[in-house]
Amino acid sequence: MSAAAPAGVTGEPPATMRAWRLHAWGSGPTLDRVAVPRPAPGEVLLKVDAAGLCHSDLHIMDAAEGVLPYELPFTLGHEVVGTVVAVGDRSDSEWIGRTCGVHGVWSCGSCRKCRGGRDNYCVDLRGPIGGGTGYDGGLAEYMLVPATRHLVPVDPGAGPALAPLTDAGLTAYHAVVSQPVEVSGAIVVVIGIGGLGHLALQVLRDRSPEVVVAVDTRQSARELGLTLGADHAVASVDEARALVERLSDGSGADLILDFVGAQATIDACPSMLATGGALAVVGSAGGRLTVDKQGSVPRGWRGAAPFWGPRHHLAEVFDLAASGGLSAVVEVRSLDEVPRAYEDLRHGRASGRLVVVP
Repeated sequence: MSAAAPAGVTGEPPATMRAWRLHAWGSGPTLDRVAVPRPAPGEVLLKVDAAGLCHSDLHIMDAAEGVLPYELPFTLGHEVVGTVVAVGDRSDSEWIGRTCGVHGVWSCGSCRKCRGGRDNYCVDLRGPIGGGTGYDGGLAEYMLVPATRHLVPVDPGAGPALAPLTDAGLTAYHAVVSQPVEVSGAIVVVIGIGGLGHLALQVLRDRSPEVVVAVDTRQSARELGLTLGADHAVASVDEARALVERLSDGSGADLILDFVGAQATIDACPSMLATGGALAVVGSAGGRLTVDKQGSVPRGWRGAAPFWGPRHHLAEVFDLAASGGLSAVVEVRSLDEVPRAYEDLRHGRASGRLVVVP
């Protein structure tokens, strides 16, 4: 029998709840009324406080049948902050009443990657990745999490802006801190000052790069980039290449973070890199990079395609946010507004990360 929250904390969960569930590939989710799950031993039930919407949700919805190893239906929403209201083991009862961010990669916890603190690259993780990415996620009033090791406690008064940090913040942070080049004193180019790029600029700001060049086609994004620590903001990768050439006396950039990942942005990167420089492609807009040992990229270059981030980096992200060093620009929507919010996200009508508060 699960242990529920004591009276005055959150109350006994109801029998049913509303949830946005994906029933068919190539279509949007539907608002269903489903049973509120009861946690089995080891599991935890959260009352969802906020759930972020992400372009990854659009990729999931738009996928053709057979592309993703997920079984339908499931509830969307992989950026989640919630309050623990019930646990499956009474030994976990100290978690009841805690507000937590959910680490989105539900790793095994025991493989060599997990033991080494790289649980985002769990070798035993196959098929679904976590809540909202194959398993039931947080676009609902309640969410079941399989283990407390996927939770990171947060300040309950921090508000809905914490939800995007569980994915966008974590991915941006991991992309910066896991690079093989020293950021301090480096020339850094950030391509795409959107949901992840604007967070990466804040992470970079605390690591004292020599120069940061922000690249975005939107004037509003360039202006935001300058307020968040970029030294220069340009509208295209061609402008960025020319600027880096001048700023570096022809030597190139030490680190390029591509949060777009389109063919045009990826094609521009090799000619911008310095010898021994690093390129991290985070965006998934379909671009491909072809390399060889014949000089198409600089000597000693390194490339990476970072995926999300480990749980301990999420704890560091929340610490950075608590100290005022990291914050997401958000727009709050209600659970009933999810279809319109996804359309705003798809067509670039949102000025920040969209967050649903049930």
